[in-house]
Amino acid sequence: MKMPLRGEVWLCDLGLAAKIRPVVIVSVPFGDQDYALFHVVPHTTSVRHSQFEAAVAAPFLQPGVFNIRGSQSVPRGWLVRLLGALTIADIGEVEASLRRWLRL
Repeated sequence: MKMPLRGEVWLCDLGLAAKIRPVVIVSVPFGDQDYALFHVVPHTTSVRHSQFEAAVAAPFLQPGVFNIRGSQSVPRGWLVRLLGALTIADIGEVEASLRRWLRL
């Protein structure tokens, strides 16, 4: 089973209310002693033009944004299928918005 990597976009089952939707992996690889969780940021087509959204255009995504405020940690079993990977510049947009949200 492929281990998801930072910058990859996966379909993820976020539960009944949140639906199955694309997410970008923002966590780094972990070791055997760490919790086996991936931190993800969900993609949405409901754009609010918030400072905590990262607009990224990719051929495997519908027009929309990554909603930083919806970020969460999920187990590997929730990640359904790899869709593609963001460019370095695109993951930089997600990181910049994440830093604003967390004041880092």
